[in-house]
Amino acid sequence: MNAAPADQIRLLDVQALDVRLQQLAHKRKSLPEHAEIDSLTKDLTQLRDLLVAAQTEESDCAREQTKAEQDVDQVRQRAARDQQRLDSGAVSSPKDLSNLQHEIASLAKRQGDLEDVVLEVMERREAAQERVNELTERVSSVQAKIDDATGRRDAAFEEIDGEVASVTKERAVVAASVPEDLLKLYDKLRTQQGGIGAAKLYARTCQGCRQELAITELNEIRSAAPDTVVRCENCRRILVRTAESGL
Repeated sequence: MNAAPADQIRLLDVQALDVRLQQLAHKRKSLPEHAEIDSLTKDLTQLRDLLVAAQTEESDCAREQTKAEQDVDQVRQRAARDQQRLDSGAVSSPKDLSNLQHEIASLAKRQGDLEDVVLEVMERREAAQERVNELTERVSSVQAKIDDATGRRDAAFEEIDGEVASVTKERAVVAASVPEDLLKLYDKLRTQQGGIGAAKLYARTCQGCRQELAITELNEIRSAAPDTVVRCENCRRILVRTAESGL
């Protein structure tokens, strides 16, 4: 393949722009905010799970407290009715009177036991409420950190994407000045060779694979016409000759 030396030089300009696009893509993908957001999101998921568990516990305690208070109220009402019967003098039989007094005493003990249950449930509910409040604050704090990191990431995206658009536009202009067959070969090699399709021959060394060329290969390149498109024997990339090639 033949191409004017100036066209081959412009191919290096295309390569430089493609390298810059690769660098920008890598920079976009490897922003520190990505790992920060991932880590914070995992923390947030765990905290939300803990919050749901605490809210469930608080809700269960609330129902348990309501039931216990209802039991206390029922016992209290029954005890009040029995006490009213006792105070009214309506019970005259010694046996019935003894039974009634015994029942009132039993109800008093039962009420005391149930009130202890209510207090125990209230303490558990209060602890659950404190846990809910603590976790709610932690969730809000982590969410705020995620929002901040997301804002920083999006700002970086905007800056990078703006440069990508500019470089892409410049690349299109420069590539349009390169002969179609040369550009096609370059693009093919670039795909095969990890993004580098053309390299400068500098001080007898291919800047693509960083290998110094053998003397026989250098002699072949020296004897090649200026418009001959030469390739590196090691990596097969297009070698562009310049005044710094050491020929």
